[in-house]
Amino acid sequence: WATVEGNVGYDLRRVSFSQINDKGFRTTNSTPGTNNRRVFRGGPGNEEVDTRLNINLRHTVGADFKAHATGGPFSLSAHKGKTVVLYFYPKDNTPGCTTEGIDFGKAYPHFKKAGAEIFGVSRDSLKSHEGFKAKMEFPFELISDPDEKVCEVFGVMKMKNMYGKTVRGVERSTFVIDAEGKFRRAWRGVKVPGHVDAVLAYVQGL
Repeated sequence: WATVEGNVGYDLRRVSFSQINDKGFRTTNSTPGTNNRRVFRGGPGNEEVDTRLNINLRHTVGADFKAHATGGPFSLSAHKGKTVVLYFYPKDNTPGCTTEGIDFGKAYPHFKKAGAEIFGVSRDSLKSHEGFKAKMEFPFELISDPDEKVCEVFGVMKMKNMYGKTVRGVERSTFVIDAEGKFRRAWRGVKVPGHVDAVLAYVQGL
């Protein structure tokens, strides 16, 4: 199960903003009637960074949510006072998701030193998460979201092409929420190589 609470006030997939940052990054507007999406390329690792969260929500307190997780029930509000890194990934025990988890695990002491906690999120069952975490010896917890409620709040569900078929799945994404519970940064369409280093560098700069 997963529940979303508090003053949500917006759908993270549809947040608009009045201006892009002043660093000259190339922007891309969404087509009319879609998600008001603008991104810039040129963030750490030169990946596309979704400014829907990156700019507006720096000054907006995010919604609380609760869900099952390895190690016990998770609630975002329980971690106020620490930076929270939420990384969404498609599926346990797959090559890319395993590599990403290993990368976050290796960097975990550095995140802790910077005052941050890491949580992985996918639609896998809690039982699957517990096996995956034990097998890979991840030092952080994994959140189970089989009903996609948390995924929907963060707007990470999308249609993808796999083996010639169109399927609905999780877009690999990472979000940083600061110690005051404010959204600070989002990476969408993540490519695993170098991504954890980019997130760590950002967290260390907060």
